[in-house]
Parts: sequence; C-alpha cells; structure tokens
Amino acid sequence: MDIDKIQKQLKWIPPGMLTMLERYLKRTPRFRAMLEKEYDEMLGGMETSLKPYRKDFTSFSRIPERGRARANLLQEMEAIKSHEEARWRDGFVSGAVYHGDQTHIDFLNQVYAINSQANALHTDVWPSIAKFEAEVVAMTADMLGAAQTTDQICGVVSSGGTESILLAMKTYRDQARDMKGINHPNLVAPTTAHPAFDKAGSYFGIQVIRVPVDEKFRAVPSTMQRALNRNTIAMLGTAGTYPHGVVDPIPELSEIARQHKIGFHTDGCLGGFILPWAEKLNYKVTPFDFRLPGVTSISADTHKYGYAAKGTSVVLYRGLELRRYQYFAATDWPGGLYLSPSFAGSRSGALVAVSWAAMLSMGAEGYLSAAKKILESTQQLRAGVEAIPGLHLLGDSLFIVAFAADSLNIYNVMDFMTARGWSLNPLQRPPGVHLSVTLRHAEAGVSQRFLADLRAAVEHVRANPQEQGESAPLYGTASNLPLRGVVAEMLKRYIDLLYRV
Repeated sequence: MDIDKIQKQLKWIPPGMLTMLERYLKRTPRFRAMLEKEYDEMLGGMETSLKPYRKDFTSFSRIPERGRARANLLQEMEAIKSHEEARWRDGFVSGAVYHGDQTHIDFLNQVYAINSQANALHTDVWPSIAKFEAEVVAMTADMLGAAQTTDQICGVVSSGGTESILLAMKTYRDQARDMKGINHPNLVAPTTAHPAFDKAGSYFGIQVIRVPVDEKFRAVPSTMQRALNRNTIAMLGTAGTYPHGVVDPIPELSEIARQHKIGFHTDGCLGGFILPWAEKLNYKVTPFDFRLPGVTSISADTHKYGYAAKGTSVVLYRGLELRRYQYFAATDWPGGLYLSPSFAGSRSGALVAVSWAAMLSMGAEGYLSAAKKILESTQQLRAGVEAIPGLHLLGDSLFIVAFAADSLNIYNVMDFMTARGWSLNPLQRPPGVHLSVTLRHAEAGVSQRFLADLRAAVEHVRANPQEQGESAPLYGTASNLPLRGVVAEMLKRYIDLLYRV
C-alpha cells in the first residue's frame, strides 16, 4: 500500500470519519512505517537548501570556551547578509521586505541603535517608549477611521500580525465569558482567513467555524450568518486576504455582527496600511474600518506596508472597556503588582520607536507615493499574467498577483521560477501561486523581468510536463492527501529541520 492508493481510497470519506480513521491508522506499525518513508522522501532533499552555510561557516552547538572576536563575527554576518540580500533587494521575493531602500533602512537602524536598551515593560525608566507606542496607536487609529466615529478607538503595539489576532480573540473570549457567561466560545471565519485565527482557537479553547467563500474568494454574508449560534463570540473578515488579496464584504458582515451583539474583527494585517491610501488615490476600496459601526477591532501590521522593521503590528479596539479584557494583571505576587498589556512581559522598546519613526518619516505624502507605485505595478503585473496563455488570475486585488494554471502543474511553474531566483508563495485549494507586490517590485525593470521569466516557465512546463522540482511533489501530496493530520506532521518535521544544527 502506498500514499497514492490511500489518497484515492479515502477521497470520498466524510471529514469526521476520516479523523477517527486517521487515529486508528497511526496506531498500526505498517501505516507508521509507510508514513516515515513518505516523510523522508518529501523532506529528505530540503536540508541542503535550508542549511546553505554548513560548508563555508562553522556551526556551534555549545558556547565556545573563549569568545570570538567581535570583528570576526561582524565580518561573518556581513558575508551572510550579502549572500541573502541580493534576492529581496532586486525584487525577487514576494512580500518579506516592503520598502527596502537603503536610506530608509539606514535610518531605521539608527533609530533602533538609539533605543536598543529600552524595554517597554519598564515605563518608569523609559517613558519615551510609552509616548512612542501611544502615538503609533493614535496615528494608526486615525488612518483607520477613528476621526469618523464618536467612539474612542484605542489599542496597543504587538510583536506582529499573529499576536494582534491572538490578542483580539483572547479579548473577545474573556469579554463573552464575563458579560454573557459563554464557556464554550466559537468564532465564525471565512476559509480564507489567516491561520492565526486557528492558532488562537487552539491556544484559547475557541472553536473556529470555517465558512466557504464565493467564486471570487470573498466571504458570503448569508452563509456566515447561518453559522452563528448562541456560543459565537465574534465574526471576522479580512481586508486583503493573504492568498488572493481580496477584501471581504465587511460592511455587510460587520452589520450582521452588530445586530447579533457580538464582536467583529477586521484583519487588516496585510492591507491595513495600504488600502486607506489606495482609497485616497481614488481606487475602489470596500469599506473595512471604524467608519463601520459594527467593526469592533482591527489588526494592521506596521512591519508590512507601514514600512517599519519586522516585529511590530497594531491591534485596535472600539472603546477602552473592550481593550481592558486584553490586559493581564497579577495582584498577589510576592514580587509586587504585575501588569502587562500584551502577551510579552519585556518588550523591545526599540521596535516600537522604529515604528513611530517610520510613520513620521514617511508622512501622508510618503505613504501616498508608495501606494501609487505599488498599485500601478500590480496593475501592470496582473495584466501581464492574464495575457499569458494557460494562466488565469485568482481574485481581484490591488496589491496581490495570485494566479493558477488551466491545465499545467502550477507548482512546476513555481519551481521553474525558483530556479530563476524568484521566491514566490504557493497556494492551495485551489492550487496557485502569488506575488505580494512591494516597493521592490516597483523598481525599474522588475515587473518586466518577472513576466518574461513567467512566460518562459509556462513554456518550459508545457514542453516538459513530467519534470518536477522540490515543491511540486510536496504540495501535490499536501493538497490531495485527505488525512490532514499527516500533512500537519509533515509540516512539524519541516520545522524540526530548521532547528537542526
């Protein structure tokens, strides 16, 4: 028995029965042996690409007896940096680095250096960080409709989009438990919503009810409404979904939540810092922010189109009372009174300062200019992809180029692009690839190079349909295998590889 036969045999079994069957199969030695072989085949060739520095640089699994010279360490890191930065600097990477101009990077590095010792936990020692954080929150809130409502919009700076989402879901859980006595909470989310919501469900005991989207990959309000029940604590929609970059019908969704007296979270982690400027540039943008009375929280990442350093995001709430459910306070600890606004205790004040400095240095004019370049580049790229025979676009986005193949293996197309130096993001359900457009792609010649390489990729795969790269068999198996626990185990083993010295 092999994995392909199992895929065909289990394809039509209902998900609930599959889960029980998978638990049984995992207890059988023959099935476990087959899985081990499959894991080895899927991941065996990845270690070399994941660990490219073993040959030229020393690896350390223990602290050396004598410290290495600082100059030597800096030289080594500079060598690694020069090897890695060429791809993102020349626009070969999807997302990841959203600004990338050296002058901007140097400025942010200076800000970080000035504040490198600051800890946001110790507001008595570094009150400057409290100033920076409050102003980052206020500026983000103003950008996202705070001035158009009489409600007080407040929030905190987190370590990234995932933490912002986790904090919001923990907040709704605690509010519902306190105000409504809900002890078995659930959250209603479209299938395209970020996995951070599933992580929140796993961490905080919240059932996540995933609801199918329409043919344009947008949430369906009537379907979302039917999924609500007496234990639902919140609904959500996304302003710029990660797979396809589309904006859910948040006016309708948030109104449903308001009528049912539950929370509504807009996940603007990806689009929160570009869609407001797109609207000012007269692009058609579905309303998604606090101008809508049903929206009670928003997450927006400063480290994406906010052009700050990696490691910051903002989560906003409608009202101080709601935000207080996010806080943690301990009153009986021998070490004194303890409180923190987010999950972390100690927090890097430098990263907060960098977000503040990035927003002030960009200004409204800078954000408008950057958005204009990105949106125009996206239009050019989308038109170019649509003109390639055999490819078609997925979703309607202002800043994401998501596409699939009519008859070709799209993962083989992506592998060809990888060989040409591109780092793109694979999608599934349906199989596809996307490019998250940044200022790097707005540089002269980048769009043309991408489209030329993509045309060559399609021609090559059409001429060599049996040829496979590294990701095609992995994603082919992951997409088709009905035993999702097996896929999850494979992903966990991938992480194991990253930690291997």
